[in-house]
Amino acid sequence: MAADALGGQGAEGEADRKVGEHERDRLTVPQGLAALSLDALASVAYGPEAIVVVLAAAGSRGLGLTLPVTVAIVVLLAALTFSYRQVIAAFPDGGGAYAVAGRHLGRRVSLVAAASLIIDYVLNVAVSVSAGVAALTSAFPSLYGDRVWLCVIVLALITGVNLYGVAESAKVMIAPTVVFVAAIFAVIVVGLLRAHPATAPSHATGSAVSTVGVLLLLRAFASGCSALTGVEAIANAVPTFRSPRVRRAQRTELALGGLLGLMLLGLSLLISRFHVAPSSTKTVLAQLADASFGHNVGFYVVQFATMVLLALAANTSFGGMPVLTSLLARDNNLPHVFWLRADRQVYRHGVMVLAAAALVLLIGAQGDTQALVPFFAIGVFIGFTISQLGMVRHWRIERGVGWQGRALLNGLGAVLTAVALVIELVAKFGEGGWLVFLVVAVLVGLFEAVNRAYRRIGQGLHLGEVPGPPEERRSLVIVPVGAVNLLTREAISAALSLGDEVRAVTVVHPDDQSGAQRLREAWSAWHPQVPLIVLTSRTRSLTRPIVDHLRAVGAEEAHDRLVVLIPEMHLPRPWQRLLQNQRGAVLDRAIRRYTDAVICRLRFRIDIPR
Repeated sequence: MAADALGGQGAEGEADRKVGEHERDRLTVPQGLAALSLDALASVAYGPEAIVVVLAAAGSRGLGLTLPVTVAIVVLLAALTFSYRQVIAAFPDGGGAYAVAGRHLGRRVSLVAAASLIIDYVLNVAVSVSAGVAALTSAFPSLYGDRVWLCVIVLALITGVNLYGVAESAKVMIAPTVVFVAAIFAVIVVGLLRAHPATAPSHATGSAVSTVGVLLLLRAFASGCSALTGVEAIANAVPTFRSPRVRRAQRTELALGGLLGLMLLGLSLLISRFHVAPSSTKTVLAQLADASFGHNVGFYVVQFATMVLLALAANTSFGGMPVLTSLLARDNNLPHVFWLRADRQVYRHGVMVLAAAALVLLIGAQGDTQALVPFFAIGVFIGFTISQLGMVRHWRIERGVGWQGRALLNGLGAVLTAVALVIELVAKFGEGGWLVFLVVAVLVGLFEAVNRAYRRIGQGLHLGEVPGPPEERRSLVIVPVGAVNLLTREAISAALSLGDEVRAVTVVHPDDQSGAQRLREAWSAWHPQVPLIVLTSRTRSLTRPIVDHLRAVGAEEAHDRLVVLIPEMHLPRPWQRLLQNQRGAVLDRAIRRYTDAVICRLRFRIDIPR
């Protein structure tokens, strides 16, 4: 009994050790901010500028409304932050808008939400990488001609880090995230405390306009909402956090909302204070850094930190989209391979598909950020609106304490995000925004096709039904061989354990009778108690004689099951596998296509001397 107790304690200790290893591969709050929030945090580099660019059309009076527009965006940010905090608690398995819509708005709406989020994740990677490279080429113009290759290199590095592990990628991102956030707050604090700007900001505005139209304000609001992309990523990736997952994810969401809101408001105050206007040669953030610090080391630190974080902001998508695709696969809307995790808790196939799609966009756009911007943010606002509407329905069904206030908050968020979506679509429709809706439709059609295929497979397997009792069946196992060697011995041994009768077959050319005779003599000398059948091929085809033989056996002999065991070597080194002739794969395809035989491909480890 003591031994049993010790054995039980050992098993429990091993289980605890494995659990601990898995938890180490998951995210803490700081790591979650670094891995899942870079998209949103880095958006302060282009979100406020997007507002200024629109309002500049109304001259100085329009630019004076930058702060009110930013306040409206921060109000929406607050609503989204608290909403997604509730989404995290209600849907701890992740999925964000997809999970919310699936439970409360129906399967088809959930697929629309998932498709829109996938589009935004892919675009975020492409836009972030190209924007980061654009910042680099702005500092070093000689690199401009190599911008596409630079984009590919940056994408490859980020993909490699994420394939290594989510927690590891987060650790890499912590330092640049801290530097960037500290640099932005330094710009804000120094700029607010400074009596006068260090340098006179440029003014590229037209003449003052007496009134600012509502449509212009709405366009500025919608453009500035590009700063909100990435807010949903934490809710989508709750399973990647350490226990207690819900609490850590909620704290991360609040930290993101707080930091992003403060940075947006602070930069907006500086824009109004320094009367910053759009410039063709310098970004708004660069003008603010110049006005706060002067053209010195501080200015270049801000620029460099912005460049690095924009390039790394793609990591938000690598944290969120693989989890989303795993949930789609779990629900039979994507191939189940997306549901598999690697040893380091990485959804490897989701990471690779995301990288491949972003690579196509980067090459197609030739690394030009502006070619991708018209498609950006539309998809995520579709997800925002669906998520908010789903949470309103959630509160109406749950009816817990204070549900009316929570439903009102989500309802307000739904209205704001829907208005922003409509304005985004109208403003960007002519620039290609309609393509987002087309791709959403294509993805939803793909999800439906995969789901139908899995339903048919389930019907074929009679899932949910209790099968009849197992039956013993007579099996004839046929083993294709080419020589008498160790692989042949392993194959015949395996075949004898699988079937009632085993036969070996080989294919020879009529002109090679001497080779056929040598094989017969070797077989006779080995004496494996298994008959060898020699098939003739005038065209030196391997597959046709074997396929014809299997058809003849199936038609003339009474066997419950015909099995073909194809032996293959598993060589230890990748370069050695390149030397294999792949005859097993060719034979496999031909037999599956032209016969009803059961294929059994076995790979045997063969020790190769060094």
